[in-house]
Amino acid sequence: MSSLQARMGWSDRTVTLGIAGFFVLIWSTGFIIARLSMPYAPPLSFLFFRYVGACVVLLPLVVFQGVAWPKAEQWPKIGLAGLLLQAGYLGGVWVAIKLGLPAGISALVVGMQPLLTGILSGWFGEAVSRRQWFGLLAGFVGVGVTVSSKWSVDGIHWHNLIWIVGALFAITLGTLYQKYKCKPFDTRSGAFVQYLASALFTLPLAFWLEREAAWEINSSVVIAYVWAVLGLSIGAIALLFELIRRGNATRVSSLFYLTPPVTALMAWALFREALSLSAIAGMLIAVSAVALVNSKPRQLLKG
Repeated sequence: MSSLQARMGWSDRTVTLGIAGFFVLIWSTGFIIARLSMPYAPPLSFLFFRYVGACVVLLPLVVFQGVAWPKAEQWPKIGLAGLLLQAGYLGGVWVAIKLGLPAGISALVVGMQPLLTGILSGWFGEAVSRRQWFGLLAGFVGVGVTVSSKWSVDGIHWHNLIWIVGALFAITLGTLYQKYKCKPFDTRSGAFVQYLASALFTLPLAFWLEREAAWEINSSVVIAYVWAVLGLSIGAIALLFELIRRGNATRVSSLFYLTPPVTALMAWALFREALSLSAIAGMLIAVSAVALVNSKPRQLLKG
């Protein structure tokens, strides 16, 4: 990327902005993918095959491109980060929604991730300014306003709340752990380690909880699976890894405030879901909040 950047004359700020934009756009499709596949496929089983598919795609890239594998002592740390970012976060969100948790409540809970990252980042020596705290709080308000039309207490139970709260802590701790406890690694080989760990962790859970669940293979499931592997597990995660490498955890996490607004726009365009005035207002608040969190230092997302 650096050689292309040099040839094009792009600044680090321009490149980081581009990476952040593409990441938000691709990551936001995750909720669309869940909507397409969930009626026809058990969530943990779908995620297991998603991790396996990512491994199948990544392994030839690592082998034939001569990519260096992480050192043996790095595997447990990289694998743990993967369990948190992949199995913990995705598994928690998908199972919670499958168990009936309303989408609005799900988005609101995981929308606390940037705030929680700001709170926990002090343990890793990362300072959060007053301006950033204001931006983090405003971003959470923006997420709440965006999904306010979908708030409902119906379907909320302790068992689906456990899964969604677990997902919130998993992605927060995973982001911080990878940023500050994992030495730099090649995205291709490191992602393979993370997906392998996630597949091995998810398989027994899927067998235990979903062994009697039925699959219905149709075009929705196939499209969802292909995009989940290539677009999300390969594309979005590579961009996330690069953002984590470039910036501090609080600034990177603030980008997740943009996911509900972008997802709402996608749902409006693809499924003709109503786009209320409150949703539009929430989008504007979220975008302004992310800009505030990243407005200083001058280079966006720089630590």
